[in-house]
Amino acid sequence: MSTHSNDAGSLVESSVDDGVLVLTLNSPANGNALDVAMTEALSDALEHINDRRDVHCVLLRSSSSRHFCTGGNVKDMQSGSDLMSGGVEDVRDRLHRSLHRITRALSALDVPSICAVNGAAVGAGCDLTLMCDIRVASTQAVFAESFLRLGLVSGIGGSWFLARIVGYAKALELTLTSEFIDADAALNLGIVSKIVPGDALDGEALSLAKRIAQNPPVALRMAKRLVREAADASLATTLEMAASMQAILLCGREHKDAVGRFLEQQAAKKRTHM
Repeated sequence: MSTHSNDAGSLVESSVDDGVLVLTLNSPANGNALDVAMTEALSDALEHINDRRDVHCVLLRSSSSRHFCTGGNVKDMQSGSDLMSGGVEDVRDRLHRSLHRITRALSALDVPSICAVNGAAVGAGCDLTLMCDIRVASTQAVFAESFLRLGLVSGIGGSWFLARIVGYAKALELTLTSEFIDADAALNLGIVSKIVPGDALDGEALSLAKRIAQNPPVALRMAKRLVREAADASLATTLEMAASMQAILLCGREHKDAVGRFLEQQAAKKRTHM
């Protein structure tokens, strides 16, 4: 196991455990709100992951037992500070340069990403979970596309992800009602893959991340990219991508090593049953 942690006082703590980069939102008193400081810290943590060969999976979690992320800071909205200061063009430009850094970085990850949702994921916090590839929730998790309650829309791009996960009609219903849904409803909609008790969430999510991370790293990144691109591509384009990726992998050392290990394991099983 190779583990490295950064300063415990940072807004986003990070550590690497058996190929899993664990990123922990660490502003519990603020509900892990995506203010300027948190946005910059999370963006900085995400933007260089593709260059790290020691990372094969990302796990995003919260240090809070009540909130995963409560989205934008409502007090800042009222005061006109933080991301909301200035005129229309200033705010638009700031959204592109701040919050959208998170969206672009998460959507561009070559390695799979898992989100452990332990409490409230509201507004942009809900969108943050949707940007991850897989979501595991505790029984206390709640989700809400709650922007209309504040006379807003999703400014971080969550509508793009939500519609692809739950379908157009349900995405529109969740958006227009600002309805809060619990973990069971999220499971039924396909927003989360699994529900576990709160005290088991971190262990379950990390176990899943480690199972994914143990795969051959080049093939792992290609497998994620193929599924991601296939979601919006034609069959012909998908087949072309699949053929190109498979040819690269079949001719590579990673595949040959994996085949060797598989055959050795099969031989060992036969010997134990003789």
